[in-house]
Amino acid sequence: MANVRLQDIKRRFNNVTAIEDISFEVPDGEFWVLVGPSGCGKSTILRTIAGLETATTGKLYIGDQMVNDIPARQRDVAMVFQNYALYPHMTVAQNIGFGLQMRKVDPKTIQQRVLAVARSLSIDHLLERKPKQLSGGQQQRVALGRAIVREPQVFLLDEPLSNLDAQLRDDTRAELKQLHQDLGITTVYVTHDQVEAMTLADKIVVLNRGRIQQIGEPQTIYAQPANRMVATFLGNPPMNIMPAKFTANGFDVEGQLLPCPDDVRRMLQPMVGQGFDLGIRPEHIYINEPQQHREEVGELVVEVKVVEPLGRETLIRVGLPGSRGVLNVQVGGDMRSRPGDRLSLEFDLGKLFVFDSATGERLYQRLRV
Repeated sequence: MANVRLQDIKRRFNNVTAIEDISFEVPDGEFWVLVGPSGCGKSTILRTIAGLETATTGKLYIGDQMVNDIPARQRDVAMVFQNYALYPHMTVAQNIGFGLQMRKVDPKTIQQRVLAVARSLSIDHLLERKPKQLSGGQQQRVALGRAIVREPQVFLLDEPLSNLDAQLRDDTRAELKQLHQDLGITTVYVTHDQVEAMTLADKIVVLNRGRIQQIGEPQTIYAQPANRMVATFLGNPPMNIMPAKFTANGFDVEGQLLPCPDDVRRMLQPMVGQGFDLGIRPEHIYINEPQQHREEVGELVVEVKVVEPLGRETLIRVGLPGSRGVLNVQVGGDMRSRPGDRLSLEFDLGKLFVFDSATGERLYQRLRV
């Protein structure tokens, strides 16, 4: 096993820059997740680590060795693709052991290692089947087994769960985490699913338009996003964003006044009259709850647009009267409301964010997170 270090990596395709100024280091044995919207460059980074793409500029290290000019087959990394890429004419055992066979490993050793890996993935009873006889989840495990059996220094996974149904994806995600805890292989995982990123990662790298937006532990990024893009990408449902104008009395949100804590007022005082984006997560908005549990609250009157019962909780989508904007509010499952109802929402101002409306950069966040 080894650490992976990217230093000022850039990848250009003709006149298009796919990734730029990518620098981070994955310590030995950690599980890092690259996350971001489609086209943000996360798969390009993974393929560059694997050697399937060549960095235009920058340096790439695996362990202490710079591998820019080392071909993919010599980098001692194993990659699992989104489509699994199993050989249809081979059995499960042959698929798992094929890489070892190509390396001229002793057949008896191949058999032992294939069986051990298959048992760890609970597919040892499928070793004589062909891929077409397997479910999607079983094929995914075979692809993982083929990578694991090589005992690589680095494990690369490119959206390996995206083809699975929701329940199987949840189950396999938990198995992946357990597998990493057991093996301790340095892992870089690519996904656009923020739930996968939050639940699997030791550290998350959030990307957008080919650049790193933020690197950190999942809960830190969730609680302290660096900008509006990160704030709205991580979290389900996402953070609410409300355009507002700063006034001497607080924030004017579509004609309604949201009080402004004293420390926010002092910071923004030179910018009276300017517009900002206010951010607050759905779980920090309340309906008809006692105010004494929160030191600072603000209220806005809204109109219910859509009600989505989810069993234990209910997601209510509301809008400010006269506005097209929608806010998400999470409430208890016993909450009864209908489209068209008017509600008075309480906002926990201790969890308020202020973003620059033009750049999206975070200008302010209360320290109480």
